[in-house]
Amino acid sequence: MGADQNPEAVIRLKNGRIRTFRSKQERLKIVEETLNPGASVSLVARAHNVNTNQVFKWRRQYQQGRLEVDSAPTTALLPVKVSDTMPMAERPAQRNSRARRSGIIDIDLGHARVRIEGAADAECVRAALQGLTR
Repeated sequence: MGADQNPEAVIRLKNGRIRTFRSKQERLKIVEETLNPGASVSLVARAHNVNTNQVFKWRRQYQQGRLEVDSAPTTALLPVKVSDTMPMAERPAQRNSRARRSGIIDIDLGHARVRIEGAADAECVRAALQGLTR
C-alpha cells in the first residue's frame, strides 16, 4: 500500500485474507484518477491495490452522484431522546419463546437503520455510529 493511502479500516478475515475499507474521499480520489485522459482503470486500480471491478463500481457510484464528499468535513451532532419505556405503537411484539432483552437501541438516519438489542458496550455503539456516518 502506498504512503498516500489512508484506508478507513483494515480487517483480517478468518480465512487469512485482508479487507480494506476506504473512505469516500479516498474512493473519489481513485475514481478521479481514472477519468484523466489516457488513464487505464486497471493500472490505477493496481497502483492503489484495489480490484479493478471495485473501481468500476465506484465509477458508477460517482456517475450517479453517490461519491460526493463535503469539502469541509464536520462532526455532526444528532438529537438523542432517552426514555425508560417505548410508546405502545413502537413496542415490538413479544415472543414467548425468547427471554426479554435487557435493552434496545434504535438508530435511524434515514438512509440506514440499526437496532442493537441486549447489552451493548460503548465500543459496539461507537462502531455502529461510525459505520452509519460514512
